[in-house]
Amino acid sequence: MLEVMFVVIPVLRWLILWAAAVVVWCSQTGTAQALTEVRLSQLTVGDCPAALADGAVTSGGNTLPARCYWVTGQAENPTNKTVYDADVFGRVYDANGEPALPKRGRVGTIEQIPPGVSEFHLPLMVPAEQSPPLQLSQFKAMGFSAKVRR
Repeated sequence: MLEVMFVVIPVLRWLILWAAAVVVWCSQTGTAQALTEVRLSQLTVGDCPAALADGAVTSGGNTLPARCYWVTGQAENPTNKTVYDADVFGRVYDANGEPALPKRGRVGTIEQIPPGVSEFHLPLMVPAEQSPPLQLSQFKAMGFSAKVRR
């Protein structure tokens, strides 16, 4: 019986400390922030505006020339609240079907998505050696009901 108490008491202490940390964290962040999935459709890829056109990408510490593309489309927010800081995920392939951004599922962020269907755009930097046109697949966004980044 004494052995069980030596195991149970530390576990209870850990649970109490963990619960207290969660309460403190929630009180500092304000209201709970629900994660919302946003459907992306009508995707098109074009050239970036001139101000964003030049760039570079890094891979393994090496800097490589990059080409900037401008992805546009429609975002469908199914809730009645604005979605903030939505991370955009998807697969990007070059004209040969090769991954343009290997080992990378997150391709950008949409700052705000109002309820309903709205237009969005985001820049996409791809290594210059990838053959155009790009093919986009499995694009979706996940965002929050309140601002996350300050």
